Amino acid sequence: MSESTPHRIVVMGPSATGKSTVGAALARALGLPFVDGDDLHPAANTAKMAAGTPLTDEDRWPWLDAVGGVLDDAGDGVGVVVACSALKRAYRDRIRASAPATWFLELAITEQEAARRSSARAGHFMPAALVESQFATLEPLGPDEPGLRVDATEGVAEIVERALASVE
Repeated sequence: MSESTPHRIVVMGPSATGKSTVGAALARALGLPFVDGDDLHPAANTAKMAAGTPLTDEDRWPWLDAVGGVLDDAGDGVGVVVACSALKRAYRDRIRASAPATWFLELAITEQEAARRSSARAGHFMPAALVESQFATLEPLGPDEPGLRVDATEGVAEIVERALASVE
């Protein structure tokens, strides 16, 4: 992305990979707003997940359209960083349909580490029981997709540094 092109970045990965933490840090480093995709879920989706029920593709489409809308709207300004699981290529394609220049930072982690992290966090609607379904759905970023895959167990500063080097 050139300096004149607004950054449209999605920090992606399964639950408990650190999307919100890394996304907020990356946004600060780029001087961009940060949007947590969890805040864009319809109430019914949040309730379903809180009850331990995995979302279906049909549940996700309106949410992914909202994420794409945030990215598209930011394209007219300075840009934006959004935390969004974007687990399947079809989900990323749906986002790119609204915001074609979107770049993805995939936070890769083992299912065991994600389950450990999820169990340790308090106050989040996504129960650890749904980690398995997230990994069952996950399709890693393809080599032909714009973005970077990083080890989510690295430190936040290291991940941000690698992302900055790649996105610039």
